[in-house]
Amino acid sequence: MTAIAGKRLTLEEYFKYDDGTDSQYELVAVELVAIPPESPKNVQISLFLLINFLKFVPVNRLSNKVEIVVAGSRATTRIPDFVVLTDELATALEGATRSTITLDMPPPALVVEVVSPGKANEDRDYRYKRSEYAARGIAEYWIVDPQTNVVTVLILVDGFYEETRFTGNSASASTIFPELQLTVEQVLKAGESNT
Repeated sequence: MTAIAGKRLTLEEYFKYDDGTDSQYELVAVELVAIPPESPKNVQISLFLLINFLKFVPVNRLSNKVEIVVAGSRATTRIPDFVVLTDELATALEGATRSTITLDMPPPALVVEVVSPGKANEDRDYRYKRSEYAARGIAEYWIVDPQTNVVTVLILVDGFYEETRFTGNSASASTIFPELQLTVEQVLKAGESNT
């Protein structure tokens, strides 16, 4: 992700920003930051999770394009790879002109980030988003890391995340969706077989 030189915006300005392209941006500490296109692998993993969550969650509660305004002293938005909304949040977004979860809305039930290669991406997903999503009150945060072949499931307990790391054929355990039984290998090899 690269900050756009000199582009500092308020949250309200960010919501109105349109550079006439299909480029996607996040607002990070009031700076407009361009998000590069996802790798085919990351897209496959997100789609694989979407397909599997559809077995347990209605389609109106799933998204791979929603942005979240996260709590903090400066305006910041994040666009996760995959989100499961609560019923209350899905209702709050009905009829909205922009797929944005604002601070006055309830938090999502679960957020998934698929880590892209590079130290900056690792820091963003493992450090910054971890604290931002915890502060936002998101009950469950998954970090899917194709580089280390690990799925980290973070459960919010008393305002902080407690993490469990899963590898290989161990099933990643969701407290919100215990019926979802996916091994790390299935998630990381998304689209490579008919699993």
